[in-house]
Order: sequence, then structure tokens, then C-alpha cells
Amino acid sequence: MFILVASALLAVVHLYLWKRLVADTTGRGTRARRIGTAALVMLMLLMVAALTLGTTIDPAIAQWFAWPGYLWLALFFYLLLALLVLEIPRLFLRRWVRGEPQPETDGPKGVSRRVVLARGSAAVAGVVATGFVGYGVTVATGAPTVTRVPISLRRLDPRAAGCRIALISDVHLGPIVGRSFTERIVELINAERPDLVAIAGDLVDGDVEHLAEAAAPLADLRSTHGTFYVTGNHEYYSGYRQWVDHLPSLGVRPLRNEHVDIEHNGGVFQLAGINDHTGYQWQDPGDVARAVEGRDPDRAVVMLAHQPRDVPGAVDHDVDLMLAGHTHGGQLSPFELAVSLQQGAVAGSYTFGDTKMYVTRGAGFWGPPVRVGAPPDITIVELTK
Repeated sequence: MFILVASALLAVVHLYLWKRLVADTTGRGTRARRIGTAALVMLMLLMVAALTLGTTIDPAIAQWFAWPGYLWLALFFYLLLALLVLEIPRLFLRRWVRGEPQPETDGPKGVSRRVVLARGSAAVAGVVATGFVGYGVTVATGAPTVTRVPISLRRLDPRAAGCRIALISDVHLGPIVGRSFTERIVELINAERPDLVAIAGDLVDGDVEHLAEAAAPLADLRSTHGTFYVTGNHEYYSGYRQWVDHLPSLGVRPLRNEHVDIEHNGGVFQLAGINDHTGYQWQDPGDVARAVEGRDPDRAVVMLAHQPRDVPGAVDHDVDLMLAGHTHGGQLSPFELAVSLQQGAVAGSYTFGDTKMYVTRGAGFWGPPVRVGAPPDITIVELTK
């Protein structure tokens, strides 16, 4: 039902694009209109194929329609925004269009004001959308930035101060992101020489059968206390159990509503992790209470959670710091406005009473290989007293 509703909505919006980009700019029955209509229909089908099949079949096959389908999704997004904004000047120019003098009956007919306005709007929207997407591709496919953030914890044992946690999230290995991307992330993290690596979910978009090779470089991560992982919502779409079982073979320990003691330079703090917020739909819910059960109340607790909206549970259970991802920093600005409404956070540091939260923008991307206003990120969190 969701797919049917989403497909119907996409069809309606594509109809609007067809009206503004094709019907309004070409003559009825012309070759240009037929080509434009066929192209728009093909692009819509590629987008639907990428969204519905991109993570369910072999990436070697899916990449052939995922690349054009997802790129069109980004172009579609910015074309829609640009055309909607241009509706305002179009509204003010309606009187100018209606006041066009009628051509002589036997004289040559030029391009009407209506067509000039339509073609001008289409050209402006096309240039703006292409510019944003072209820029966004270079950002998304480039190396993630390394952000260093000191965060003070009220209960941190002074001896554990200086512990550096490499936080990554939202790699989204799949039909576009593969082994070479993982290798680059591992190199960047190892160059920082962290004490602990935390993977806050959405590592993959697909099955172990197809993506084991892409994930294999994670075995080369080096840190003092090891690599830990919590599930994200996309692991559940792919089949979370296979990844929970596979990651330990790469030296990555899943934290499944549980906590472990981290002893750093003689000081101890507790690292907890919860299943993703949507896990209850697969009978695998996140549970903060269970994750901190049996904790030492005198020790600081750092908790991994994929989605920022789990922070109320962290506050209720007196967690000192929650590390999250999921938002991608909005990925396609101004989409961060919707993300903020849904998650209550976008990226960076937040404070809720005695609980602090840091949200990474993520190292990869979902869907379009495009990031605008939200560069990919690896965060080095340094714990301080």
C-alpha cells in the first residue's frame, strides 16, 4: 500500500514537471513534446526502480539503474523546488502574458509571451537544479571531513579523560557505495589513531551475500578498545540478523540493548548501545532501560543510538552522552527543515538537562550520490572531565 501511494504521489508531481518543462514549452503534437514526454516517463521509471529494487538485488546489476534513478531523484527534488519558487514571478507576470497583442492573421507568427515565460522558467530551473546536483555529487563522493569535538562529561573518571571515539554512521554500502569507499573511511579513521570506533547504524543497504566484500575492510580498523556497532533502520530493511551475525567476523561488536565497561588509562566508563528506533516493527525494539541495567551510577555512560529521537529515553535514564546519526545533516538542503521537525536534531552538539547528544552527518549517503549543505563526516569525539 505504501509503495502504491508513494508511486501515485510521484506520478502526480511528475505530471506537474511535465506541464512546466514539456507541455508549456513545446507545441502540441510536436516531436520535441514527444521526446520530452518519453524522457520524463523513462526517468520516473528509473527512479521507482532505484527506490524499490536498488537494495534488494545484486549491486552489480542494481547500479545500472540506481545511478541514473537516484541522480534523477536529486534533480527532480531541486527542479520541483525551483519551479515552485518561480510560480511567484509567473503569477505577477500573468497580466503581461494576457496583454500580448494578437498577431495579424496573414502575418508570420512569433513565439508567444506565454511560451517565452515558460521556456525562461524551465531554463532557470534546469540551470539551478543541475548546478546544485553537480556540486552535490562532488561533495558526496569526496572524502568525508574529519571533525574533532571535545565533550565534557560530569561523571567521567579523570583518568579516562582524553579517550577519543571515532564516530561514523550512515555509510549505506549498496549499489553505489562499495569497497573502495569503505577502505577510504578506514584509512581516515586509522590515521586519527582513535581509542574506540563507534558505528551508529545504517552501515548497509543489502544482503551479506552481496555486500560482504564491500564491508570487509572494516576488519582493518585499529583502535585501543575495538569497534562497536548498533543497528540502523536500513539494516532492518535488509535483514538485520544476518549483519548482526556477520560483523563479529570483521572484529565489530554489536551492542544489542546492552553495555560494556571501557577501561581507559585506569579509568572506567560504560559504553551502551540500543537497537534502532524502528526495530520494534521487526520484534527487535530498542530498550534504553535494558541497555543500562546494572550500570554503576557513579560512572559515566556513553550510549550509541542510530536516531536522535531516542534522546528522551537517554535523558530519563541519566545517560551522560548519546552519539547518533541517521539525519545525514539533511543531505539535500533545505531538507534539514523536515529532518529537524521529525528528529528534533539535525547535526552537531545538543544538551538536554544533564544529557548531552552529538549527531554526526554520516560518512556516506542514501539514495542520490548528492550532498548539498551537509558534507559527509567522521567525528572524533574526545571525552573530557
